[in-house]
Amino acid sequence: MKARLMQGNEACAEGALAAGVRFFGGYPITPSTEIAEQMAKELPKVGGTFIQMEDEIGGMAVILGASLGGKKVLTATSGPGFSLKQELIGYAAIAEIPAVIVNVQRVGPSTGQPTSPSQGDIMQIRWGTHGDHPMIALAPWTVREAFDVAVMAVNYAERFRTPVIIAMDEVVGHMREKVVLPEANEIEIYPRRKPTATRAEGYQPFTPAEDLVPNVANFGDGYHIHVTGLIHDETGFPSGNAQLTKECTDRWHQKIARVQDEITHYDEFFMDDAEFVVLAYGGTARSAYAGVEAAREKGIKVGMLRLMTIWPFADKIVKKAAAKAKAILVPEMNYGQLVHEVERAAAGQTQVISLPKYNTEIFEPSEICEAIETMAKEASK
Repeated sequence: MKARLMQGNEACAEGALAAGVRFFGGYPITPSTEIAEQMAKELPKVGGTFIQMEDEIGGMAVILGASLGGKKVLTATSGPGFSLKQELIGYAAIAEIPAVIVNVQRVGPSTGQPTSPSQGDIMQIRWGTHGDHPMIALAPWTVREAFDVAVMAVNYAERFRTPVIIAMDEVVGHMREKVVLPEANEIEIYPRRKPTATRAEGYQPFTPAEDLVPNVANFGDGYHIHVTGLIHDETGFPSGNAQLTKECTDRWHQKIARVQDEITHYDEFFMDDAEFVVLAYGGTARSAYAGVEAAREKGIKVGMLRLMTIWPFADKIVKKAAAKAKAILVPEMNYGQLVHEVERAAAGQTQVISLPKYNTEIFEPSEICEAIETMAKEASK
């Protein structure tokens, strides 16, 4: 395929289409609107459906209905809309409905600064809904990776029957880069599983398979299906049983925890001899990489750990890095959020330093280089 000049939002939409998404429901909001525009343009060409709802709540509700009907689905939003979607994200988690939500983060809270970059929703992505359930969230740092992450997110949503969040930020969403996309036959697509038993054989929609994920039939496929936001047994009907409540909650977490190593994606740069580490993600990782290179040129042995998988958190990877590092620097376009997870995973093995920025401007590589120099000087005292 020939090279193209693409925006991150456009690449994200293209990745979702390549993964088989055939239904988009949403509501325009800066800086994610280009995803909706691209889906509105391209979905009819492949027999798909685009619908603009009256608000962000409706946008989330309609994709869950389409997913239950057998479609691979996508919605896209930013901070205020993501807040509105929280109750239905929790519904998707408890009812085990596959869905992908793109959150192109902007400065907040409330209306905030709609056109400015941020990574201020990182903790909301994990803890925004009430109750206990796991979360998968992926953060791309290039336009090409926005495509790849969209494919991955759709596959994970279908495979684990769970909502998956693409934690974009305005930097990646609105950036344009030269991109060569893979051919269709090079893309791995996970098909939605079908029931392996008939109604006559006692099929129950929420009976978990060996991977702890149920094979829930699609609405309209001839099975009697009941879906609820209440704790439910294998029939799908509500139950107030205490033991069942614990078993359901455990299973939701375990179906993700048992594959955590597989779905934890990250990059390491200059880590072989690194005495110091910069941990970054999303758009900030681009500036961090340049800052690390500049510090290397000044003789500082610093490496970089770039997380694509934000949730579940890369505890093992961070703990391993912390065991060898004199200090870890965490630059983020927020007041300091993921740094607390880094501190927890580091478990006191080394100092963890927060480098927050939340003034509507992206990091300059020089800012990160200077912070690395300060970190190295403090460690030498």
